[in-house]
Amino acid sequence: MSDFNTTYDVIIAGGGPGGCTAALVLARAGFKVIVLEKAQFPRFHIGESILPRNATLLRELGLWEALQRLPHLPKYGAEFAWGDDNNGMTFTFDNGLIPGAAVFNIERAHFDQMLMNEARQVGAEIRENTTVKQIHRLEESGVEVALADGETLHGSILLDASGHGTIVGRHLGTRRNFDDPELQKGAYFEHFDNVERLPGTATGHPSIIMTREGWFWIIGLDETKTSVGFVTRPEFARQLNVPADEVLSWAIARCPVVRHRMRNATGPTRNRVLSDFSYTCAPHAGPGYFMVGDAGCFLDPIFSTGVTLAMVGAVQAAKHAAAILRNETTPAAARRQYCRFVAGSTSVFWGLIRSYYNHSFRELFMNGTGPLQVHNAIISVLAGHVFPRPPFKLRWRLWLFHACVQVQKLIAIVPRRAPFSLVQTAAELPPALAASFEPALEAPRQ
Repeated sequence: MSDFNTTYDVIIAGGGPGGCTAALVLARAGFKVIVLEKAQFPRFHIGESILPRNATLLRELGLWEALQRLPHLPKYGAEFAWGDDNNGMTFTFDNGLIPGAAVFNIERAHFDQMLMNEARQVGAEIRENTTVKQIHRLEESGVEVALADGETLHGSILLDASGHGTIVGRHLGTRRNFDDPELQKGAYFEHFDNVERLPGTATGHPSIIMTREGWFWIIGLDETKTSVGFVTRPEFARQLNVPADEVLSWAIARCPVVRHRMRNATGPTRNRVLSDFSYTCAPHAGPGYFMVGDAGCFLDPIFSTGVTLAMVGAVQAAKHAAAILRNETTPAAARRQYCRFVAGSTSVFWGLIRSYYNHSFRELFMNGTGPLQVHNAIISVLAGHVFPRPPFKLRWRLWLFHACVQVQKLIAIVPRRAPFSLVQTAAELPPALAASFEPALEAPRQ
C-alpha cells in the first residue's frame, strides 16, 4: 500500500505555463496536486509574444493584476515585412472580425515564475530540479512515476505538461514528427538591447520579417530588451558551414531590414538554438493521462500560439480531471471531449501555418485588404479566437482565404512580389548548397 505522502490526486509533469495553470485550477478545487519541474525557476524560455485570448484567460483566472506587476510591453497588433522592405504591413487586433483586446509581450522567466508562485500559494506542491525518470504505470486505475532520485510517486491521473520532453508520448511511443519538410524548423535566438522598434503604440508590435530561407522575429519585451530570432530548416542551417550558435549573426548580416534595426544593438555574439518543429503525440488523452500544450503537439512558432494553447488546454484538462475524480463523468467521455477540444482548436492554426510557407499566402496577406472581411477574419484567428472552435463567420472566411491562395498561384489576384533571399549568388554558399542554388525570380510586370 502506498505512503499517503507520495500519493496524489493528480501528478503534473512540467512546471511551465501549462503545468502551473492546471495545478492552480486543481488546487483551488481542493485536490492534492504535485508539479514536477526539471529546471530551477526563473529560467530562460522563448514564446514571449502572448495572444489576446490569453489576456481574457488571465482575467478569468484572477491573475491579471499579478501580471501587471511584472516588466512587460503592451501589444496591440503585429507587423509583417519582407526582408528587403522596411515598409511592412501592420495590423491591430481591434480591427479583427472579433475585436481583440490589448495584450503584452513578456520575458518568460518573469511570467512563468509568476504562474508557479500563484499555484504554490493556493496549495499545489511544486518540486523544482526534479526529473521524471520513468513511468512505471499508466492505467485507468492509477499512475506511478519514478523520479531521478529514486523516489516513486503514485496518483490517480497524470497531466503531462513536459513540453518538448513529451514524457508520455515517448513512454507510449506515440511521438512523431510531421513528414512535411515545411514543418521541420530550427530557431536561433537571443535577447538584445537597443534594437530599433516601430514608433508610438506600435512599439510593442512583434515584427515578422520574411525571407525565402525562413523568417525573423523581433519582439520587444520591456523598455530596452528585445528578443530576436531566425527560423529556418535545420538542413539548410547544417549545410551553411556556420556553427549553430552563429547562425543568427549570419542571417542578420544578410537581411537589410533586420540588419538596419539592429545597427545599434548590443548583446551576445552567439545565439541559443531550439529545433525539432513540429510534432504530435496523439491521442492527447488516454487511460490515466492528459497531455497539455507542447507535450501533446508543437506548432511552428510563427503565430505565437504556444503559451495560449498550453494555458487554455491546461484549464480544460484540469476540469476533465476534476470531473473524473468527483465521479461526475466517465474517463472515456472526458478523454473524448478533451481530444475533440485539442483537435478543434489546433486544426485552424495547422492550416494557417502550412499556408504561411507558401509564397502566394504571403502575397495575399501582405496586400492587407480583401473582400468580405477575409483579412479581418485572419486577424481574429491570429488573436487566438479559436476556442473551443472558431465561430462560423471565421471558418468560412478562412476557407475562402485558403481558396484564394490556390488561385493566386495561377492568377495574380494581388500584385506578385519576388521573395527576398538571404543569398544572392551561389558564391555565398558552401558547395553542398551552391549546386542547388536558384536565384529569386523577378516580380512579373503588372
